[in-house]
Order: sequence, then structure tokens, then C-alpha cells
Amino acid sequence: MSTDPSPSESEVEPSAEPPEQGAAKEGTPLPKRRVWVVFAVAALLWAIDLITKNLVVANLEGKEPKPILGGLIYLQVIRNPGAAFSMATGMTWVLALVATGVVIAIVWISRRLRSVGWAIGLGLVLAGALGNLTDRFFREPGPLRGHVVDFISAFAPNGQGFAIFNIADSAICVGGALIVLLSLLGKDYDGTTTRGKKKESE
Repeated sequence: MSTDPSPSESEVEPSAEPPEQGAAKEGTPLPKRRVWVVFAVAALLWAIDLITKNLVVANLEGKEPKPILGGLIYLQVIRNPGAAFSMATGMTWVLALVATGVVIAIVWISRRLRSVGWAIGLGLVLAGALGNLTDRFFREPGPLRGHVVDFISAFAPNGQGFAIFNIADSAICVGGALIVLLSLLGKDYDGTTTRGKKKESE
């Protein structure tokens, strides 16, 4: 019979580890955090949205639609009290609050981002939310009631071919589509791959 003393429960090291450390030991190390990508993309697209809106307001407001690219795009200024693509007209203050919530949510989740794709997608959505939210706070008729400047009419003037939109609307749509695509491919925002995990478990 062995006389070696068995370790007491207090001497046994706990096996529980923080999720990220455990994930790193099971497979490859987790990618670096991508917070800076979110804010770099958001800052760039936000600036482009603000600059283009100010330019078209200064040069095209009150004028006839201006065709560019052989009539593929018409530039004209429309003051939109609704959501993207002129939806939900008359709910300006509600939309402003929703956009504020979106901005807060993206800033909160960005601390855990390790996927470049997710960071770009959320950065685009953040830029779009901030771009239109800026209009709602600082343009007429007043804070939380400001009308968003739309100026891109595709295929025909006056939104006859497609809804009139702006750079912020485009950023939201592209960013949202990218996030959906990554989700369908099983790519998580923390840099892991859900689809691979499911196959291993099976």
C-alpha cells in the first residue's frame, strides 16, 4: 500500500480558465483585438458622409437633379424626416433614439472584436448610424427632429428608379450585409469559427 499522501482538495489547482485562455490552449491562439478597425472605418465613412452632404447642400439644394455617370446616378437634395430610403417618415425622434442605441451597442461589443470582417462590418454600420444621427441632431428643424440629407437617386431623378439615399444609408446596408454573410459562414465576432466547432462536436 502506498504511503504517499494524496493531495488535498485545497492543493489541487482549479481547472477553470477564462474563456479566451481556454480557447487559446485548445487550438490556435486567438487573433488580436480589432477595436481600432471599427473606429477607423467608422471615422473615415462618417467624414465622407458629412463632407458629401455639406457639398450637395451648398451647391445643389433647390436646383434640378444633376445626372452623372451617364444618367446612372442623379444628384439632388432631399430632406428626409424618416429612416433610410425614406421609410418611417414622421418618426424622426424615435429613429434618433434607435440610432443612439445602435451606436452604444456597437461601441460596447467592439471591445471583444477579434474578427477583421466583423470589425469592418460594424464600423460601416456605426458610420451610417452616426452620419444620419448627426443630421437628426444638428439640422433643421431641431435636435432629435432634424431631417436627414439624401442626395443619391439611382437610375432616374426624384427616386423614380430607386429610393433616394446617402452615403450613410449605403454604409449601413453594406455593413449589415457583410455581418449577415459572416454569420452564415460561421465566422464569429471573437475570431472563432462556429461551423468548424459544430463539425468537430459531431
